[in-house]
Amino acid sequence: MKSCYKRIVAVLPSWPSVQSMFLTLAFLLALLVAGCRGLQPGAATVPPVTLATPATPATPATSIETAKAIANWQAWRFGMFIHWGPVAIKGTEIGWSRGAQVPIEEYDNLYKQFNPTNYNADEWMQVAREAGMKYVVFTTKHHDGFCMFDTKQTDHNIMRSPFGRDVVKELAQAARKNKLAFGTYYSTCDWYHPDFPRTSPGGKVRRETHNLDRYEQYLRAQVKELITQYGPLCTLWFDVPMEFDRTRGQGVVDYVRSLQPDIVINNRTGAPGDFDTPEQRVGKYQDSRPWETCMTICHQWAWKPDDTMKTLEQCLQTLVLCAGGDGNLLFNVGPTPDGVIEKRQVERLKEMGAWLAQYGQSIYGTRGGPWKPAKTVASTRKGNVIYLHVMRWEGDSITLPNLPLKVTSAAVLGGGTATVQQDGDKLTVTVPPAGRKEIDTIIKLVADGSVMEVPAIKNTFAAEVKATASNVYRNQKDQYGPENAFDNDPHTRWASDVDMRAGWIAADFGKPRTVSKVRLSEAESYTNRVQKFEFQYRAEGDWKTLTTGTTIGAKLIQSFPPVTAQEFRLNILEAKNGPTLSEIELLEK
Repeated sequence: MKSCYKRIVAVLPSWPSVQSMFLTLAFLLALLVAGCRGLQPGAATVPPVTLATPATPATPATSIETAKAIANWQAWRFGMFIHWGPVAIKGTEIGWSRGAQVPIEEYDNLYKQFNPTNYNADEWMQVAREAGMKYVVFTTKHHDGFCMFDTKQTDHNIMRSPFGRDVVKELAQAARKNKLAFGTYYSTCDWYHPDFPRTSPGGKVRRETHNLDRYEQYLRAQVKELITQYGPLCTLWFDVPMEFDRTRGQGVVDYVRSLQPDIVINNRTGAPGDFDTPEQRVGKYQDSRPWETCMTICHQWAWKPDDTMKTLEQCLQTLVLCAGGDGNLLFNVGPTPDGVIEKRQVERLKEMGAWLAQYGQSIYGTRGGPWKPAKTVASTRKGNVIYLHVMRWEGDSITLPNLPLKVTSAAVLGGGTATVQQDGDKLTVTVPPAGRKEIDTIIKLVADGSVMEVPAIKNTFAAEVKATASNVYRNQKDQYGPENAFDNDPHTRWASDVDMRAGWIAADFGKPRTVSKVRLSEAESYTNRVQKFEFQYRAEGDWKTLTTGTTIGAKLIQSFPPVTAQEFRLNILEAKNGPTLSEIELLEK
């Protein structure tokens, strides 16, 4: 009974009113009558949820229905994002290329050519299911204002195209047929609508005449259509709340709740909503509030010919780091103009699905922790089990801060032996090389008590890099700080101001390490900015040069005689524009 009470409390918000107390007691009684078997997701395809402590209510006003919906959504962990529309004809970015790469008049009339006769909603949803995804979010209207559903609020919609079919209706039906939860993306801003204060390119141009109140009524009318025509929805995913302040955004959130109380809403209406949305990067560990990384499988959100696609290692480790940080991953595909998901993307997603079919127990229905993720190690937990994900071995074993519990058994998922030693403040896990997996070695640790009660632990034994740089783009250190070049994550980058023609980025590894190679990568779409550089190490207070070069590009590996040092630096002597590096990796001898 005590453990059941804790699980119930974990999803309930703190409500001050007497009325709320009665509602809460009624909810508790209903669960007890049901046998108190835990909070079960509504769909059969979703595993049971065990909630960690502290709980993660979205806001103090979150209802019981919403709290349960959030718990279900968190248990799913992995979803498909789909950005698609007439812009696929041009192969440029949806919304953002309007008035930039594509003239506004041409962009707005692309729908007159849009006839994706190979579109098959059921095939798309089968791809999502085979990828191991549990929910789908589709872009019903992006910033360009074009609606991919049968709306009565504007003629600028898919029904007026040569295709003439309600894409959203077909997707919603196909999702449910394939036992997937269905949600919709809807852009808060609208650069096409005459009442919205801003227009293209990029919302930088202000309209002389506009009426934001009237536009909000338009927005609400379309949101109602989405919920009543295609719902119930698992989520409403808003985007870019230009001109919408917190009060206006909260009004939208409250209106959505009035239509469907058990819906999960993101933080892009102007109001906080239920969850945060780190974009094109893995979010930091956060168990006090739900979050979801949205990221593309290639580079662009909408389809782009020959776009660079992420490797299987990048895809899987992104998913693992999200789950280890207690977040979800919404992974985006951009279908082609004729209505198909590229074969290479389908194959990559199937590879992820095959991995999840074998190791999904370490992702679905888990919570992040108890150890906060490091560059090469993450962990998830459920009940008295910890799944330790080791994505790179830097020795014979992994050392972590000890737990306040005893580990009673350890085994490698997929086959292999593991040993655990708990000694003072250290917990050491050893796996022989034969048992290690190429991308992610998962060690299942069973403790003698619930690991859900253990507060998140920072991995103080992980090698932490202290990175510095001569300059950071617009001083936006959270997004473009120098540590991004040393995090083994190609999706993040260190960026400098556009007028920077020389500078440096350095790293202090905390302890000496012996290296004989360096791998340098300029960020995608920003290559060949560096024209001359030298790579250095610090010895006796002075910087000494190991190797020099000219251009770097997408990947450059330079070798040099082995050197042991604690601090290293890329000194950029000449650059055409502000350098931006996605990765600087030192390779040991």
